[in-house]
Amino acid sequence: MKALVISGGGSKGAFAGGVAEYLINEKKRTYDMYLGSSTGSLLIPNLALNNIDKMHDIYTNVNQHSIFSLSPFKVRYKKGEEFIQIHHLNVLLQLIKGKRTFGESRRLQKLIKKSFSVTEFNELKSSPKDVIVTVTNLTLNKVEYKSIKDFTYEEFCEWIWISCNYVPFMSLVKKDDFEYADGGFSCVVPIREAILRGATEIDAIILDTEAFSYRKSIGKNPFSLMVDLFDGILDQVEKKDIALGKLSAKHNNVKLNLYHTPIKLTDNSLIFNKKQMTLWWKQGYEYAKHKMNNDSPSTIDYEEVLNLK
Repeated sequence: MKALVISGGGSKGAFAGGVAEYLINEKKRTYDMYLGSSTGSLLIPNLALNNIDKMHDIYTNVNQHSIFSLSPFKVRYKKGEEFIQIHHLNVLLQLIKGKRTFGESRRLQKLIKKSFSVTEFNELKSSPKDVIVTVTNLTLNKVEYKSIKDFTYEEFCEWIWISCNYVPFMSLVKKDDFEYADGGFSCVVPIREAILRGATEIDAIILDTEAFSYRKSIGKNPFSLMVDLFDGILDQVEKKDIALGKLSAKHNNVKLNLYHTPIKLTDNSLIFNKKQMTLWWKQGYEYAKHKMNNDSPSTIDYEEVLNLK
């Protein structure tokens, strides 16, 4: 049984889309299971339906307005670098309304339904394929996995949305007397879950570099510092997921293929820049192409391949 696993990573999901496009369209990979966390949850339903062109269109045209119904920050650019600033009015409105998050992401919920129809849901649910999204139950402090087989269209779309809600910057959702948020808070890369569900071969797309080899710039204001701190915590969760996944794969004789981003893509994956994400999709495709067709992928100069030199 083959599985495709896509990690969390916000806007970096565009890179994962490019990798998946090459694996599915060019290498003709087919999968029995699709598992995602956060942005990976957005990708997997349409990848399972082979709607790659649709996902390319979404990931190369989305912007801040497409995601946030109330954005908690502004973005300014200085010498080509992105800097986060607090959107004081929006944050104040949230506080006045007694909300516990700085922003809301209802537009993302609408985008999910727009990109994944009832007809497509029924087609996928009735097929032998399984699509599983990762969410974090904050009330019980544990990870949960939601299969398309167990829910209605409305329920499953909501689980996809919940999987992507990076609190406290996006919506906190109460469902069935529990409060839920981004799947990445408990599991960034659900490799081990794929193995527990019977996968014997896994392609795992991980939206981070294999080794931390760069100097990180820490936020210059409390808001951007908070983003950086959360990012650091999720990096540690991701490393744990990968280590457990490798160990479980070895123990269960599972073939595990890892596709890391070969370079650092961004300091802030909550910034949705159309031009940047279009480039990342193309880079993901080229990266997968060269990795799959080279006997010694570790010797590839990916900066040259991705036109970064």
